Amino acid sequence: MFFYSLALLGSPLEALTYSSEMALSAGTECEVKLSSRSIRGAVIESVEKPLFAVQPIMTVSSTYYSPSQIKTAQFMSEYYGCSLGEALNLFVPFQEDRRVEGDSERSSVSYMGGSEEADLSVDTRERDTLKIALSPLQSEALTFIRAHSVSLLFGDTGAGKSEIYMRRMDDVLGKGQRALLLLPEISLTPQMERRFKNHFGDAVVLWHSKMTPKQKKLTLEKIIEGSAHIVVGPRSALFLPIRDLGLIVVDEEHDESYKSSSRPRYNARDMAVYIGNLLKIPVVLGSATPSVSSYAKYPFYRLRGGYYESTRTFVFEPSLEALTPTMDRAILENFEKSHQGIVFIPTRANFKYTICESCGYHVECPFCSVGMSQHKNSRALKCHYCNYTEMVPTVCPKCQSGSLKTSRLGTAEAVEHFSNLNENLKVQQFDRDVITTQNKLIKVLEAFNEHKIDLLVGTQMLSKGHDYHDITLAVVMGIDNLLSQSDYRAREKALSLLVQIAGRSGRKHNATVIVQSFNESFFRHYLNDYEMFLKDEIAFRGERYPPAKKLARLLYSHKNGIKARNAMEEAVASIQRMSNVQIVGFGASPIEKIAEKYRFQILLRSDKSTDLIRAIKHVKSTLCEIDMDPIEFT
Repeated sequence: MFFYSLALLGSPLEALTYSSEMALSAGTECEVKLSSRSIRGAVIESVEKPLFAVQPIMTVSSTYYSPSQIKTAQFMSEYYGCSLGEALNLFVPFQEDRRVEGDSERSSVSYMGGSEEADLSVDTRERDTLKIALSPLQSEALTFIRAHSVSLLFGDTGAGKSEIYMRRMDDVLGKGQRALLLLPEISLTPQMERRFKNHFGDAVVLWHSKMTPKQKKLTLEKIIEGSAHIVVGPRSALFLPIRDLGLIVVDEEHDESYKSSSRPRYNARDMAVYIGNLLKIPVVLGSATPSVSSYAKYPFYRLRGGYYESTRTFVFEPSLEALTPTMDRAILENFEKSHQGIVFIPTRANFKYTICESCGYHVECPFCSVGMSQHKNSRALKCHYCNYTEMVPTVCPKCQSGSLKTSRLGTAEAVEHFSNLNENLKVQQFDRDVITTQNKLIKVLEAFNEHKIDLLVGTQMLSKGHDYHDITLAVVMGIDNLLSQSDYRAREKALSLLVQIAGRSGRKHNATVIVQSFNESFFRHYLNDYEMFLKDEIAFRGERYPPAKKLARLLYSHKNGIKARNAMEEAVASIQRMSNVQIVGFGASPIEKIAEKYRFQILLRSDKSTDLIRAIKHVKSTLCEIDMDPIEFT
């Protein structure tokens, strides 16, 4: 009889001991009993026979997690404060390699790496006829990233970062290796897929959450068998079983979508760097507005300029978030010239809040301490936190008056307003309420590219790297809301968003960017020199916040608010006795209740992450969620 420590996949429990009559290798996936239910587990290591009775392993799978997958999961468990089973559950396991005989050989196969090199020579010869010509500056950038294990390609919008990525991928494919391209969201994949398939052909595969089970199965088969040489996808693609991986590229590395909002709260950009170091393969980060932390931490090449000689004129309109005659005139004039435009609004749906003018009652979600958003198409109020939905009330639930008004403009209402400006103006909503599938995304982008749509009105999806040449007007609303957030990254987030949205315009023709803001002096100072902002921002944050300091947020939640508060206060009292960890603040979360759970939080600061981890382990409880390197404070 053999005894093994197993990580239970997806479970918050620590590793448990099970028995088997078979000798099993580390990483073997199997099925075990936990109480009365079956659960998948992965063998971590063999252990001595325990003094207590243990359950037997029920079945053994042909799938397995490689030693480097397990090592990566162990790091994530330690750093991000989750169980090993939760971290390992992110990975897609390898299939048993039929060419390999014996468990000892299989255990030696490294994460995303096999012992045999695939024959990619035919594909390489075919691509020789499609070689990408680089400008002198692009060639310098390529030489730079070839010389560094981790590098930041700091390139202006339209400077040609994608071409440099592809040339770097040519390098590794020529060695019989494969490449992984991470994108922040699937909204980037249609154009990027087309661009990469034009060069690499069918060797490119996509992976993302909107794929059907059948599509995922076929894609995974290509990855496992090795016919997929370039894998493109959002953060989940980082955990695919890619053999012979030779390069990881993280495009739009500044994007917050790389940070998971649920446990384990990992950052895929940072994990890409970790995996690159572990596998001894290069990692390239790219962005027109790189994060302050990456700029401070990694060697970078500043790729200025671009292919386009057009200019952008910025017009600042000091106004609260509202539709104005200035915007209407600009949109109509742009339409009359047969050009296209985009309008950014921070809020989807119709209106953010419903308020009674008689008594001031604010219609909130009954399960969350947030206002409900009105969705006119579905005639409902929806909570964007727990998805609770109810009919739009006709009278105030508190005073029964009919004096309900809505505030805070949303995309749907803006679409209705702009559509009424001219019956021939074709306006399309572009947010997650409308773009619910990959096919819908592709259809909208194709229609816009074919000039079947004149104006896109959307949320941050508009800033996600879409490359169309006839956008000559960009309208940015609500940017002051970002700038005024109680977040040390508020300046970075607001300026980055403005630069990214403005960068969608002026590719082929001169463009106008209308910015609704009372903070013209701040934005104008940095619009043409983002690197100056990065330098100033590092000095502005000083020794208080990253990159000079490490942060961690402890989030306590429970349906009984007193229990959550008591757990937080006990942790505060304990941490206050530690000399190398500082409590920045603690108390009720800005949104105190979500999904009927009351929330309290502690924000910690320290010089070293190891000190934070040590303090967190000391106070960790079942009510506590760990958020290392937080980017969200609400």
